[in-house]
Amino acid sequence: MSYTAGTFFANPSSVEKKWLLIDAKDMVLGRLAAKIARMLRGKHKPYYTPFIDCGDNIVIVNAAQIKLTGKKLEQNKFYWHTGHPGGIKERSFGQIIQGRYPERLLKNAVKRMMPKESPLARKQFKNLYVYAASVHKHEAQQPSLIDVR
Repeated sequence: MSYTAGTFFANPSSVEKKWLLIDAKDMVLGRLAAKIARMLRGKHKPYYTPFIDCGDNIVIVNAAQIKLTGKKLEQNKFYWHTGHPGGIKERSFGQIIQGRYPERLLKNAVKRMMPKESPLARKQFKNLYVYAASVHKHEAQQPSLIDVR
């Protein structure tokens, strides 16, 4: 821990990282993604320091049962380009949830709420583990279940 002119800055050695478990069943996508991005950055801790990874490791289960309000399942789309001429692709949120990897919808929402293209944001995003079903492979870390509703 270091002090500079009365201001506290956390060191990587002084940061306490926890394992948190969140059940995403019947939760609204945007509200949940905002809370997760805040916890990944560590802004919920009193010793938050913008240039240090203060965030927790977060395991999310039941990502396939997330809710969207309004007509977002049909109207909102993710776009990407293959790199070839005329190669723009699109997929609606409904197609993603009913597809092979429904957890990608939540991962993309959280990633887009993190700071853009910085090494620290990439490091913090790697602390997020999203699973479509209720089983996960982080039992050894003993994540504590938290209610973010």
